[in-house]
Amino acid sequence: MTESRENWTSRSGFIIAAVGSAVGLGNIWRFPYIAYENGGGAFLIPYLIALITAGLPLLFLDYATGHKSNSSPPKAYRALFKGGETLGWWQVCVCIIIGLYYASVLTWAGSYVYFSVGQLWGSDPENFFFNTYLQTSKSTNFDFQFVGHLFWPIVGIWALTLIILFGGVKKGVELSNKIFMPLLFILFTILVIQALRLPGAVQGLNAFFTPNWAAMWDYKVWLAAFGHTFFSLSVGFGIMVTYASYLKPKTNLTGSGLIVGFANASTEILAGIGIFAALGFMAFSAGKPVDQVVSGGIGLAFIAFPKIISSLGTGADLFGLLFFSSLFVAGISSMVSILEVPIAAMQDKLKWGRKKAVSIIGGGSALVSIFLFSSVNSIKLVDIVDHFINNIGIIGGALLSIISIAWFKRSALMELRDHVNRISTVQLGKGWDFTLTVITSLILLVTLTMTVFSLIKNGYDTYSSSMLMFFGWGSVIFCAVIALVLSKMKDR
Repeated sequence: MTESRENWTSRSGFIIAAVGSAVGLGNIWRFPYIAYENGGGAFLIPYLIALITAGLPLLFLDYATGHKSNSSPPKAYRALFKGGETLGWWQVCVCIIIGLYYASVLTWAGSYVYFSVGQLWGSDPENFFFNTYLQTSKSTNFDFQFVGHLFWPIVGIWALTLIILFGGVKKGVELSNKIFMPLLFILFTILVIQALRLPGAVQGLNAFFTPNWAAMWDYKVWLAAFGHTFFSLSVGFGIMVTYASYLKPKTNLTGSGLIVGFANASTEILAGIGIFAALGFMAFSAGKPVDQVVSGGIGLAFIAFPKIISSLGTGADLFGLLFFSSLFVAGISSMVSILEVPIAAMQDKLKWGRKKAVSIIGGGSALVSIFLFSSVNSIKLVDIVDHFINNIGIIGGALLSIISIAWFKRSALMELRDHVNRISTVQLGKGWDFTLTVITSLILLVTLTMTVFSLIKNGYDTYSSSMLMFFGWGSVIFCAVIALVLSKMKDR
């Protein structure tokens, strides 16, 4: 049965939902560890450059593409240029892959709601997270051992996500964001203030804000900056194309984009301040430099923030409970936005009703995710898949969209620019064209080429070649194959 396309109740509803997609676990979980691993303060400059030269221009491009076509990525790109549908399905598949492991990170956040009562992580949050909670396997290959206390929470995560998706755009996505996003900002600001009051916080802030100019010459730092910008803003992989397609005909696109972009960046920098202040406190307590007090990587937020919460004294239990609850819900909003892309795409392609699309796409993703991420491999798989799908999947999709439109279909770029300018307060001019055509595309082309070469030659971290081949390169190959197959199918 065909359903009429839904709309946001208002522009503010869209902005809150877009901010909810952008501001979530990606800001608090992902940005601090990406910054930590890429030189701390040295990362801020490439990040801000990436935001201005790539993030915002591509955000406007995504808005224009979705809003003008009133369609999901495959149909929207198909209307712009030949072969565009394949690109659209590539972005859809990237979202499916992200959804699989994002649910795992949400499981961790949800579990820490429970752990907050009594600070069950104890005096060594790092050991608790990796060994006691995740029971991370020491094997370099895939270990089939399941972890019961990971299994049931991730089942619950998927159940909640599907319920919200069944509710639709207005009653599900928009409503959940309107309730919980303000709460998240309030609680997180309080937490950061507490972190800044801790002894040694200045030491951590120095590590965060002091640029390491040598790191600026490392292409990996720049790649990480651009990759995270796209991940965090939810651009380059179909989310904002889909969200913009639900907007009413006359909506201020650039004004909305600037609000979303800078709200997201502000939250990320705030998260970095909180994390690094906590690291400074941990360094002060241990009598060590900041870079020696905790291992980097994807577990950083689940190590540093418990340390902050434990320092609050009598109010720690309540605050930890509220904070991780809000963080969890913010993550849910991002999870919903990620899955909305393939759901909307299948609705457009096969004319499925929402319930059918949610059941098949969401249910199928849930089964795979639960199987893979309720095991002792959980954090390893998150790390591998996140690295490959962000540095190749998202950046590759963003690069192809820019090249296809800005290089080979200039008329489409002009049409999109004119469409935005007719309804927006901030006008897009030649600067936007130049940025997309030259700066963004060339930087992405160089960094993508170099990272693919590095992965082929050196692999990633200390993971075995079989793990990288199956879960890393396998994720990329999956997206390519499925995109080609679905683009050949006829619409119903």
